[in-house]
Amino acid sequence: MPGASRTLPAPAVRVTGGSKLGAMNAAGAPEWVVREDASAPTVVALYLRQALGVRSPDELPHLRGIDATPPDRSADEQHELERQWRAYFAMTVEPLAHPSPVPLDLVAGFDTLVALPTEGFDLLEREMRPHAARAVAFARDVQARYAARSDSAGAVAYRAYAGALAQHERRIGRRAHSFELNVQVLPLSQRGVWWIGSLTIAVTDGLRSDIAAFDAAIAPIIAEIA
Repeated sequence: MPGASRTLPAPAVRVTGGSKLGAMNAAGAPEWVVREDASAPTVVALYLRQALGVRSPDELPHLRGIDATPPDRSADEQHELERQWRAYFAMTVEPLAHPSPVPLDLVAGFDTLVALPTEGFDLLEREMRPHAARAVAFARDVQARYAARSDSAGAVAYRAYAGALAQHERRIGRRAHSFELNVQVLPLSQRGVWWIGSLTIAVTDGLRSDIAAFDAAIAPIIAEIA
């Protein structure tokens, strides 16, 4: 009937490994995937951001429980350090989108959590080394707490993504476009959602645990990319 609304069925989803949500792969159907984690390399990078007095990204809140150290360097040296950190952060968050033009080497003291290009990152490597043990311990703790919450929640944790996608499809009257979204659940000092890469958002852990609030927060993200 002309003008009648049409309700699309909710997308069929599967959950694998407790950290990945994807569309059923029917022939010719759009594909979408959400990967959620509290990546230890990402947490280490953000720990170092505060420990080294790096300001960018300006809009992203600090990690809870970590003091932000005022820079104790010349303005030129701090500028160069921040440039190197931004490049390292981009390679850490989305390595496929930001490949290094030279080989990478693991930085001693950080286990396998930090790899830097073999050229052009001497200042950052020198400055980060004294923070290795504390950064690694902090990141491992964050990752362990996330894993415990994720295991206890099971597939229920992914209803927000599936629900937001189904709501978006009903609103626009078609299947969502194929998309990929990476979600980093982090102990940030403010509740919210921030883009930290072209395919990656950071979500405060407290917000992620609040079902109603997270439903409202993730809906516009899904609508933007789908």
